[in-house]
Amino acid sequence: MSSLLTNTSAMVALQTLKGINDSMATTQNRISTGMRVNDASDNAAYWSIATTMKSDNKALSAVEDALGLGAATVDVAFTAMDKAVDVVDEIKAKLVTASEPGVDRDKVQKDISALQKQLQTIAGSATFNGENWLQQDSNAANFNATKEVVGSFTRDSAGNVKLDKIQIDTTDITLVDTDPTNEGILDKDMTAGGVTGTFIAGVVPVTAVAVVPPTTPGGTDGIAAVVGVVGVAATYTGGTTFEDKVIAAMLEADPFVATVAADTTRLGGTSILDFDITDLTDSVGDLAVLSAVIDAVDTQLQSITDAATSLGSAKSRIEMQTQFVSELGDAIDRGVGQLVDADMNEESTRLKALQTQQQLGIQALSIANSSSQNILSLFR
Repeated sequence: MSSLLTNTSAMVALQTLKGINDSMATTQNRISTGMRVNDASDNAAYWSIATTMKSDNKALSAVEDALGLGAATVDVAFTAMDKAVDVVDEIKAKLVTASEPGVDRDKVQKDISALQKQLQTIAGSATFNGENWLQQDSNAANFNATKEVVGSFTRDSAGNVKLDKIQIDTTDITLVDTDPTNEGILDKDMTAGGVTGTFIAGVVPVTAVAVVPPTTPGGTDGIAAVVGVVGVAATYTGGTTFEDKVIAAMLEADPFVATVAADTTRLGGTSILDFDITDLTDSVGDLAVLSAVIDAVDTQLQSITDAATSLGSAKSRIEMQTQFVSELGDAIDRGVGQLVDADMNEESTRLKALQTQQQLGIQALSIANSSSQNILSLFR
């Protein structure tokens, strides 16, 4: 039936064209934004997941920045510690040189003093962003020897978030503690608890040392109790005491190695940063002191080496975590993309098809509208 009031064909063609235009608008929006799910109305579930993961990824980006800051701090400390190892090793070599009889220890001490100042400079300069892990005041307010670097951001199945941190204990890596009541590696008292030195008694002239027995139980031995040049008894009693052995070695030219408690008061300092060997002579006691200092410096060198190893391990851990966080962020981006990104190949193909459908829809609507004109021909 033909009707002037109701053009069914035109109505169908119009609704079809409206649907095509809506689909084209959606496709054009996806092409312009590059997103298949741009807001909650597109897909509420995917939009919610993507929004949460994007937020978490921003937090991971902040974690990566924090790791970079921590890595820089550790790297500065590690570089300084590595240099401190070289300087202490050089001090040890100077002390070995000074232990040779006849060496001008005043000149050797000038080199050692320069190295000691360099150690203080290294410890004081190992600062990044106001953080210095090698020179600290353990008595300062809110001081904490355990340093923390933000390492990761996690969310559990219940939606609870947590920051994971990398902890670095600086107790054993502090070179200088500015608190007088505590000690770092370098300002530690080398003579605390007693130190020992080694010398060969037989190479010392008989008039160069006084063999004085300890005056109190547990007191220093004869070598450390020198009170000027005193002659030694001309006869050997055949005893087995320490002083008898010294006499025997010197009178019979039978050298032996003896370990003695070194009198370190002649050093003028107790730590690797302030000891001074200028006043030491070639006497048995002073040579024992030098030997003791070499042993103590070698112990400090091992402590610094261990500290450098710890910092190296922390540096490696932070670098690995930084790489992991970066790769994790990329993986989350890819996952979010799978949910909300538009497939541009698919959308461009759909757009071409919709443009063709639109043209055909317009043509169909035009034909449907012209059918009303055909009714006029019936009344001519």
